[in-house]
Amino acid sequence: MKIAILTASDKGSRGEREDRSAQVIKELVAQIGGEVVAYDVVPDEREILATKMKEYADQISVDLILTSGGTGLSPRDVTPEATIDVVERLVPGIAEAMRLTGLEKTPHAMLSRAVAGSRGKTLIINLPGSPRAVRENLETVLPAIPHALEILQGRGGECARPEENKH
Repeated sequence: MKIAILTASDKGSRGEREDRSAQVIKELVAQIGGEVVAYDVVPDEREILATKMKEYADQISVDLILTSGGTGLSPRDVTPEATIDVVERLVPGIAEAMRLTGLEKTPHAMLSRAVAGSRGKTLIINLPGSPRAVRENLETVLPAIPHALEILQGRGGECARPEENKH
């Protein structure tokens, strides 16, 4: 599974802040056989984010793009808009699951504007910027990602379990 990590951070892109969230992502995706083949830290700029996501999906053909940062209410938080610019289909259940799990820990989880969707055969998921929130959110959706990619890429079959098809 080829994975790209795209961090949206003005300070990080200027070298003023270490990107600890990307380390958490690398650690967790390794558990499902993910190999990080592309990684960038860019400023919170909608066009730059969208261009990078298109490059990862269309030119590098990664299976999964995980963004970190830019999902809050700050005027500079534009990762969801950039993602919507590039995806062909939204997968709202992913972001809903992350918010639901987050609400068990903090009411601030409802302020997340994260989205998820697909572009071609690539799944794109927005994660928050803090390492702790990245871990909590990614651990929530990680078990579903291999199956999502199988279906998205035409390698999987029915979503129903075999015992559910015995009618």
